[in-house]
Amino acid sequence: MDQQRAQQLLAAERARIEEGLAAAEAEQPLEADENIEPGDTDSEDMYLDELRQSRVEQLRQELAALERAEARLAEGKYGLSVESGEPIPDDRLEALPLAERTLEEDQRFRRG
Repeated sequence: MDQQRAQQLLAAERARIEEGLAAAEAEQPLEADENIEPGDTDSEDMYLDELRQSRVEQLRQELAALERAEARLAEGKYGLSVESGEPIPDDRLEALPLAERTLEEDQRFRRG
């Protein structure tokens, strides 16, 4: 993948992640009323608060992965597996710009 296309993909990912973080962090907790114990009135509020917090954590992890991808791009190593150094197919990078491994390596990595 050429560097210009990689920069476009990573810039789009940065915009998506930062927009998502800003929106999720701007939401106020639903169970913030000090007179209400969590779960007393409506457990859906607690669920939505936990869902929002989970989304924030996921986006922060994606931001860290983005920063690693940007560093690899600056080093001329974007598109190469962090595990083996093998090229990651362009189709995979188009679909998952933050991919750090080939599909096979990623499957092995996730299985543990």
